[in-house]
Amino acid sequence: MTYGNKLRERIADPGTTPLIGVYDMYSASIAAEHYDGMFVSGFGFAASHYGLPDIGFIAWPDMVAFVQRLRGAFPQQHLLVDIDDGYVDPEVACHVVEGLERIGASGVILEDQKRPRRCGHADGKQVLPLNEYLAKLEMVLATRRDLVVVARTDATDEHDILRRAATLAATDADVILVDGVRTVEWIRRIRDVVGNKPLLFNQIAGGKSPRLSLSELADLGVNIAIYSTPCLFAAHAAMDSALTDLKRADGRLPEVDAASGIGVRASTELLERNIARLRTAPESVNA
Repeated sequence: MTYGNKLRERIADPGTTPLIGVYDMYSASIAAEHYDGMFVSGFGFAASHYGLPDIGFIAWPDMVAFVQRLRGAFPQQHLLVDIDDGYVDPEVACHVVEGLERIGASGVILEDQKRPRRCGHADGKQVLPLNEYLAKLEMVLATRRDLVVVARTDATDEHDILRRAATLAATDADVILVDGVRTVEWIRRIRDVVGNKPLLFNQIAGGKSPRLSLSELADLGVNIAIYSTPCLFAAHAAMDSALTDLKRADGRLPEVDAASGIGVRASTELLERNIARLRTAPESVNA
């Protein structure tokens, strides 16, 4: 079974499927200890690979190379990849989709923003004319074989949100995402207009959308929840705290608790499990 169809089957299961945002191989190693699905977040990748905000700096070869490393280390994980606007050009979008499917991505998210693009929870977003985005989306859908394609709109006008969501639901896209949804009531309205099409909800700490549990999302008819930045933001807080403490202690490292602390032993054991995952890769998966 292909990676795309494995994710498609998971989406069809009852409840809301969580996909955890990862930004490098170490964060992916930790995420794989807790969840069976990852979201390759543009926000996290722009921050970790370039040290820049998520406003269009990502080069597609860098993203493809990262996904290839992820798939090599995590052969059993679902991998949903943020490809922004398809890197502007429809031909490039199709080329990237072909490459990602070849190396084992499970799915991609293609948005309708126009440049300069913004994080989905930032102000100042602009969207392409709907027909222009649909033409790009249809080319991507014709290019993929079994890859899951999430059609995303970043519309902010209330009428346009519902119009675009309904239009995208009528395409062959597998899943619909309206990013930056501000209220539970709007989740319900979007759920109504997309009909039976699977719905994705993007949660980001400090973003515009309400903080909802998986149970609450399931009750609202949401099929997938992506958590874009919990690893990135937790690392930010932990590193800042650790370096503040190190400076306060005049450079003396803290003592590591042998049972629960993170030191060289715990870190090495975590990374060694990635080798074990490779040894137990399922032979039935054909990417």
